[in-house]
Amino acid sequence: MSDLFKNDENLVKKASYLKFLARELADSLKTGNFRSLFRGQGIEFEGVRDYIRGDDVRSIDWNVTARMGHPFVKVFEEERELQVLLILDNSASMMIKNDKKSKFEVARYASALITIACELNSCSIGAIFFDGVINFCTKPFFSKNQIMLILNKLFKLNENPVKGSVLNSALIDAGRILKKRSLVFVFSDFCSDGWQKSMIALAKKNDVLAFKLCDSVDYEFFDFGSVVFKDAESGIKMLLPTASKKFKKDWHNYNQQRLQNWKEFCLKHGIIPVIMNTKDDPLEILNNALKKGR
Repeated sequence: MSDLFKNDENLVKKASYLKFLARELADSLKTGNFRSLFRGQGIEFEGVRDYIRGDDVRSIDWNVTARMGHPFVKVFEEERELQVLLILDNSASMMIKNDKKSKFEVARYASALITIACELNSCSIGAIFFDGVINFCTKPFFSKNQIMLILNKLFKLNENPVKGSVLNSALIDAGRILKKRSLVFVFSDFCSDGWQKSMIALAKKNDVLAFKLCDSVDYEFFDFGSVVFKDAESGIKMLLPTASKKFKKDWHNYNQQRLQNWKEFCLKHGIIPVIMNTKDDPLEILNNALKKGR
């Protein structure tokens, strides 16, 4: 563990717990439909790590395995050729808590699992976090410090975000920092406008999984009577008749159409669309997305 974080006991505990949960995800990352992004066994020996189901048995280091009492595999330089980039939206609309967890909390947890899975697979990872501004941006790189830096920034993201969403800028920055084909995870509710062109450009050179975060209100508005609703991104206020059956039906149909349009856009441009609800298990959703792939 890096000296930089040795005094942050809470972060270290979180990382240890996430490592336990992320082992299956690490397996899915390496053996799923994106395994072609791994270039295979290289020629420069880097060290050893714990055996993960799906590893080539020919890479087992039998000497270390005998000493330690459980399987270890040799790690070669090219096992680090897989590059992963996280793009996480922590704008105001992601912070609204209509269920036990907000969209942001679920997306942050999923992002942390991916970060640990990358550590277990010794592959490079970078991240871009944004609300109304870019809060954090680091190009893909593999080291213990990089893993802990991303986790540190992730768990310290401001839950009082800057107004607006710069999803488009985040996607442009992603295209700028990625110098080779990478696996890109985008976590957002995609409530902002003007990001489509940049997403298309990013998907032309990378494998992109777009996770649309949804909560209960995206499917059915709660019955509060007539209430003033304030849009989290724009600040615009409007009076909504939430007790009206017609309003509820129109709300449901509107959101379903938006969701369908988003899916069709993604599929048309080679982007993998994944719905992640706030009541879902993020680990299960991630595993299924990686195994299913295209």
